[in-house]
Amino acid sequence: MTAEHATAGAGPAPASPCIGICLMDPRTRLCRGCWRNIDEIAAWHGADRAERHAILARIAARRPPETR
Repeated sequence: MTAEHATAGAGPAPASPCIGICLMDPRTRLCRGCWRNIDEIAAWHGADRAERHAILARIAARRPPETR
């Protein structure tokens, strides 16, 4: 088990990355507000803590540096 997976199960579930700017970019197919794709947005509510951390990690990897 990696350190990332060990900490993903500890503590409260992470909050949604939604910032209330819900606009899907037709080119990237990502929300311009939270950087999730439609499947990640749809899955968020039912996702467990580990999956939410995985979604947040994917968001961090895809976000342009100027938006971090």
